[in-house]
Amino acid sequence: MNVLVLNCGSSSLKYRLLAMPEARELAGGEAQRVGPRTAEPSRILHHADGQQTVHTVEMPDHAIAFDEIMRLLAHTGAPRPNALGHRLVHGGTRFSGPTIMDDDALRDLQTIQKLAPLHNPPATALIAACRERYPDLPQVAVFDTAFHATIPACAATYALPRKLTAKLGIRKYGFHGTSHQYVVEEAARFLKKPLAKFSAVSCHLGSGGASLCAVVDGRSVDNTMGFSPLQGLVMSTRCGDLDSTSALRLLIAARGDTDALEKTLNKSSGVLGLSGISGDIRDVLAAPAPDETDPARRHATSQVYLWRLRKYLGAYLATVGDADAIIFTDTIGETMPGVRAAVCADMDCFGVRMDFQHNAAPLSLPCDVATMDSDIRILVVATNEELAIGRQTYATLPPP
Repeated sequence: MNVLVLNCGSSSLKYRLLAMPEARELAGGEAQRVGPRTAEPSRILHHADGQQTVHTVEMPDHAIAFDEIMRLLAHTGAPRPNALGHRLVHGGTRFSGPTIMDDDALRDLQTIQKLAPLHNPPATALIAACRERYPDLPQVAVFDTAFHATIPACAATYALPRKLTAKLGIRKYGFHGTSHQYVVEEAARFLKKPLAKFSAVSCHLGSGGASLCAVVDGRSVDNTMGFSPLQGLVMSTRCGDLDSTSALRLLIAARGDTDALEKTLNKSSGVLGLSGISGDIRDVLAAPAPDETDPARRHATSQVYLWRLRKYLGAYLATVGDADAIIFTDTIGETMPGVRAAVCADMDCFGVRMDFQHNAAPLSLPCDVATMDSDIRILVVATNEELAIGRQTYATLPPP
């Protein structure tokens, strides 16, 4: 079976054509600058057989981008997909696992758009467009929140009046579940442990979003993100944890403009707001320029970022109890040994001991950077959300 995985962003559409079940990549790429015209033209970066090509084409919406991708795949000789797998950020309480998108499921999906107003609407519209264009192709939606459906009520419940939480659907949902699930499965396989007996803290540290996940016996029991992806760690432009009274004070300062406040919390805070230099922690951790006016601000930003990480890692190690591993993944987790070292330093109380020399050397992933006598393994595992979606899509559909 050939599965075309579609990962829909607000202005992009990543795709990967996989031959399943062997998970062999046949082609892939990304449609960029989807939507209104920008200073640079919209284009598709396409790769197949070790070659990358750039195709400039107008793509006013994701449905047109999908049309162009299908034309490009056919033109380059790729086989026609037998199924489509979609990434959805939010499944609410309705979707707790990968789901075949029939009429009822699509209707239900359209009722929860407000839970992820930037990400779910374009992905939902794309599913509808794909069904209209290719009614014979089965489609499966894979939800970032689904892996966290096992979070117990004691961890998912906010201490608010129950009438309000029930009416508004306010609870912890958790995010990055597709990535967390994938690297947890890969880590268990790497350590040769049954998934049902594998416990860990998974650290998805992206250059944009980031979260930690506490995993017991292969199941998520907590995630640093909550009702939205805003909660938890210090991220690129998101503030992470915030006293609710501070949000009220900020709302007053914004004269009740909720859109302006949401933009501040999501787009102007985090590493960018703290440093004033960049939203990428890699830039902040780099050596300051000789003429930099405030290097202390750069250092303070890195300390806030790392403090929040260490605090949650310690809390989640306590939550897990008898962890087999700490897993680092995504852009920062995979490529920044200094971040891994700072987070794991002086954690002997948990039995965590890193081989700092091995950690600093070039790594072939997956790998273990803990010392031989460490009670908890420290793994660096490359995430692969598209492959995870392909696997879940293949497993959800009936045999061909």
